[in-house]
Amino acid sequence: MAKNMLSKFRVRKGKVFEAPLENAFGRLVTPFEEFIHRQSSSGLLLMACAVIALIIANSPWQEAYKHILHLPVSYNFGEWSLSMSFHHWINDGLMAIFFLLVGLELKREFLVGELSEMKHAVLPIMAAIGGMVVPALIFYALNGGTPSERGWGIPMATDIAFAVGCIAILGNRVPRAVVTFLVALAIVDDLGAILVIAIWYTEKVNMLALMGAFILVAILWLLKFAGVRRSPAYIFVGIVLWYDLYITGVHATLAGVITAMAIPAKPKYDPVAFSTFVKDIIRSFDRCFRPGDKIIANDALRARVTALDNGIHLVQSPLQRMETRLHTPVAFIVVPIFALANAGIPIDSFTSSEAVFNPLTLGVICGLVFGKLIGIVGATWIGWRLGWGDLPKSATFHHIIGVALLGGIGFTMSIFISELAFAGQNEMLIQAKAGVLLASIIAGVSGFLVLRRAPIEESTQGDQASQSDSPTSETKPGQSKAQDGEHGAGEDSVEEHKDGHRKLP
Repeated sequence: MAKNMLSKFRVRKGKVFEAPLENAFGRLVTPFEEFIHRQSSSGLLLMACAVIALIIANSPWQEAYKHILHLPVSYNFGEWSLSMSFHHWINDGLMAIFFLLVGLELKREFLVGELSEMKHAVLPIMAAIGGMVVPALIFYALNGGTPSERGWGIPMATDIAFAVGCIAILGNRVPRAVVTFLVALAIVDDLGAILVIAIWYTEKVNMLALMGAFILVAILWLLKFAGVRRSPAYIFVGIVLWYDLYITGVHATLAGVITAMAIPAKPKYDPVAFSTFVKDIIRSFDRCFRPGDKIIANDALRARVTALDNGIHLVQSPLQRMETRLHTPVAFIVVPIFALANAGIPIDSFTSSEAVFNPLTLGVICGLVFGKLIGIVGATWIGWRLGWGDLPKSATFHHIIGVALLGGIGFTMSIFISELAFAGQNEMLIQAKAGVLLASIIAGVSGFLVLRRAPIEESTQGDQASQSDSPTSETKPGQSKAQDGEHGAGEDSVEEHKDGHRKLP
């Protein structure tokens, strides 16, 4: 069907320029694009970077590794100067981009995603809260009253890239609704981690700089209410806010989340208005066209193409465009670099009983593995028994147990909180990171095996098949979701609802 549509597309009227190697290049790019769009890809890359960091940190290159991380990097502008080590630039600067993406995902989920409807949001929210509170209590029970109690926030986090990557490897064995449940749970978990960082892992606050931060936040919201839809304006104010928070003492990466909350989530045009706009532009384009005209030489045609390009941007919300653009660089550049800079710890942290069975490492392991399991399953069961929410479609508590174990993969955010909790305390930092890595391995393998043995219901397979045939299913790069439909995008394809309303396909 797709090939027939493609052949019809190729014989349409008008000329189409194709470079000699264009088709060959397309064949080379397509597998790479498919790799980029697989949810498991970022988790696999993250795992590879963690392994590489461990190898380097226990090799003859370990001194060079430490030297590079501690290299000072400075920015100077006249008398103004900002200097931090390369390691701090990664954790405080580069990770602000990660938090910007997390903030965008949070906002989208609460506006139009799985968390926008209370009946769907109750169980994931309860599961996330249970999966944060119980691990923290277990950690504190083992470390309360000791210098290491400051790390209670470490086992609260879930690494969404690793967790979803493990589920993606299982393919159709896991109902799609279970994946959605895990993603919603992890997003609420991220929100909890952000609040923990902002409230409990903030050093002495500079009140004058904090007042400046409030002014900058007001400017961000003023831009939103003024109808500014260009992302660079928000990014510029966000960068200034990052520097102000850095001076304030509040962790600077929170500037990413604050900026994300101000990004407009509503598009300029709704689908009907956009359809009308496009048709008007095309009619105007046809009126201006004369046989033999080229767009490069016809100002009227070029103006209409520019207007169409602007309209395409305005039918998508700035939040949607920015989130789409950030996914690839964050998943394949920012987070892997963070792993390379923070996962390198001495191998003897894993080989001796003293290294593993100290209260700090044991608290992290027990919190992430057993705390997440008890908290997520327990909270979900309570909410389900009280009738506050329904289990994901085609899911059983066998699936919930598997998801709870995968929730114990705390890699990125847990290591990040470790760096905040034990800054300047190298021994405890290594113990905490060792706990995070061991717990993530245990939780990941256990969760994978549990979900692999979960029952596969017929309804699950039917749902998977129907989703693959539906217009909302994932398409390959370069293939339109509408290619297999019988109707085009013209006026004849407008459908009539039973209630008399019209909608676009």
